[in-house]
Amino acid sequence: MSAVPVRTEPEDLDLLLARQLAKSADLPAVSYPTARARNRVGTADALAFRALTFRELGERIDAYATAFAEVGITEGVKTIVMVRPDPDLFAVIFALFRVGAVPVVVDPGMGVRRMLHCFRSVGAEAFIGVPIAHLVRLAARRTFRQVRVHVTAGRSYWGGYTLTDLAARGRRAAPAVVEHLPGDLLMIAFTTGSTGPAKGVEFTRAGFAASLRVVTDLHGRADGFTSLVTVPLFGLFDLLQGAHLVLGPVDPVRVSDADPALLADVAATFAVTDLTASPALLRPLGEHLRRTGTELPTLTTVISMGAPADLDTLDAIREALGSDARVFTTYGATEALPLTTLEWSELAQTRAQTLAGAGTCVGRALPESDSDTRIRIIRITDDEIPWWKDDLEVQPGEVGEIVATGAQVSKNYHRNPAAEARAKIDERLPDGTVRRWHRVGDLAWRDDSARLWFCGRISQRVRTMAGDLFTVQCEQVFNTHPQVRRTALVGVGRPGAQVPVLCYELRDGVDPAETTRIDRELWQLATEYEITKPIRVFLHHSGFPVDIRHNAKIGREELAVWAAGQLGYDHEGKQQ
Repeated sequence: MSAVPVRTEPEDLDLLLARQLAKSADLPAVSYPTARARNRVGTADALAFRALTFRELGERIDAYATAFAEVGITEGVKTIVMVRPDPDLFAVIFALFRVGAVPVVVDPGMGVRRMLHCFRSVGAEAFIGVPIAHLVRLAARRTFRQVRVHVTAGRSYWGGYTLTDLAARGRRAAPAVVEHLPGDLLMIAFTTGSTGPAKGVEFTRAGFAASLRVVTDLHGRADGFTSLVTVPLFGLFDLLQGAHLVLGPVDPVRVSDADPALLADVAATFAVTDLTASPALLRPLGEHLRRTGTELPTLTTVISMGAPADLDTLDAIREALGSDARVFTTYGATEALPLTTLEWSELAQTRAQTLAGAGTCVGRALPESDSDTRIRIIRITDDEIPWWKDDLEVQPGEVGEIVATGAQVSKNYHRNPAAEARAKIDERLPDGTVRRWHRVGDLAWRDDSARLWFCGRISQRVRTMAGDLFTVQCEQVFNTHPQVRRTALVGVGRPGAQVPVLCYELRDGVDPAETTRIDRELWQLATEYEITKPIRVFLHHSGFPVDIRHNAKIGREELAVWAAGQLGYDHEGKQQ
């Protein structure tokens, strides 16, 4: 079946959802695991699945929206949502969208302290969460002192409302109807803070719908596809495209721990056609498929996102699919989702350049003639850039910082002017209007085919006396070593005079006693390329710290502190 993009105008979120609920009323909207049967772990049969139809999902959204409005969760009310990834999560989010309340979402895996900082900065007035989330709320009353409505997804021991009670209450009244404008604030989603303080990204209704449109246009989707969901946000997009969501047995906080055999069996059982996941989940899945020879012929679209693509992983995934399947790597940020994509047939041809230190190719944006998305590469600086100037752009082929503008690019951080000053650039257009650019914080260069080559984070570049080294660009050279699982380049010492240090993990089964030999072989690799010749220090690490959301972005800041300690540097970057 050919994939035909569904064009969605920015202001049509409510209408689009209503159309999908009506068109697919008796079809499954969400299938979800409810229990693991005893002694039958390892197959989809080991999970008891239930299904919610689009009609039932729509009825639940109606009931919640009506009840929310009655209890004071209304237009503009910022509402913390800490509900498990099950049908209620999607019903609650869409119900809040319906009444004009603003969901506030964070990654619970970022830790209680950082999570409380996020909530404190928002000043939410409502709280919807599972019991353990309410225990945190009660223990940190000062953080949640503005919360006046609290709803429990489960049994409540502290008063307030429960979702079960509100569902019954909402079914007894007419559905809530609220008029919305495209520029209305729709949602606040916090970044993970994996490369800096977590920031609340504002999504307007038009911006969210624009992200949906770009996702659709970049990849194309067959009508009525079945999506194995590992990223809840993409589940919202999928439902708005009429997809059947299958919620796999994946903990969103620890996706890399998911059982690949079970995931493959779930995909086969439900004839899954689409999978969007981070490299941390795709890597073990690809290894399992290759090792066992398992095929997934119904899977026609795989999207790798959240971290640089692992080419070997995507190769293993592609081998298990049918001849018409497409495998994409997609690039973006919480503030700009998505920006570029590249399909495997073209991505595979970039392998040699990547392994020689060109960086990781993340594809190209939609043509500017078909989209308002604009991407530019500007010179590297840590300074704020209040206003756009044409001389900010670097020459073709030169590494610089990615900046982007477009309907899907968030214009603001919530109540965080300092972060906005660092990350936004305003451009005055000839007609007097102002266009806002977002500084993505990533480094890249653009080739003659308009493709971006990701080279690392600007904040993680290694600043030596001889110039800057870019993490991802250098690491790919060393990742070719057959006994090395992955690498991370960090700088030790004072910026401008840093010592580049390559940290590395070993593949399973490799004896750590072999590290002296491996260090010597990595040094030999370094001498073969100009960009890696300055790297002369190599440290074995037992397991890299990674980001919360995708379990794939390496915590190089934390690694740098560890490396400094190994080499005898103090907290000021001076060698003791």
